[in-house]
This record gives sequence, structure tokens and C-alpha cells, in this order.
Amino acid sequence: MRKVTTSANSTSQTSNQMAGARRRIRLWLGFMIVFLGWAGYTFISQSGEMRVKAQQLEERRASMTAATQSLEQLKYEINRLQDPEYIGQIAMKKYGLYKPGEIPVRVSESPAGDN
Repeated sequence: MRKVTTSANSTSQTSNQMAGARRRIRLWLGFMIVFLGWAGYTFISQSGEMRVKAQQLEERRASMTAATQSLEQLKYEINRLQDPEYIGQIAMKKYGLYKPGEIPVRVSESPAGDN
């Protein structure tokens, strides 16, 4: 009879071990599901943020390019303003100023039929 109880004990130990192994596998699977869910959520949210940041970067690069072009144009204008001849042209065009002894010639447009 001893052998019968020993067999029953070993069967119950084996079933307890199997139940413990199943419990550990379920616990591990639950942990992995939670971890992968968190990792997926983080990946998706960071992808969205990266898209927004990339758009902002492109806008700022375009703004920087426009500012650089404007700066180059202003530097060119400053260099031209160092030339006295150019300053004289501006004075004649904008303010109607002429050098002493210069006689301004103004051409008026006439209608086509008055020749």
C-alpha cells in the first residue's frame, strides 16, 4: 500500500509542478503583452512627435534660407551705396537733385497722333 500512496504523491507533485509552470508562463506572457503594448504606444507617440518636429525643421530651414538671401541682397546694396556714382543716381531719381551746372532733360510722353 505504500507504493500506492507514493504514486499518488508523485502524481500530485507532477500536477503541482505543471500548474506552477503554467502559472509562470501565463505571468511571463502577461508581462510581455504589457511591455510590448507600452513599447508600441511609445513608438507611435514618438513617431508623431518626430513628424511634427521634422515639419518645424523644414519651416525653419526655409525661413533661414529666405533670411540668408535677404542678408546677401542687403550686403550687395551696402556695397553699391559705397559708390558715389550710384548715390548720385539715387539722388537724381528719388529727389530730383542734380550736380551744379547740369541741366536736367525731361522727356514728356506725347500722344501718338500729335506728330
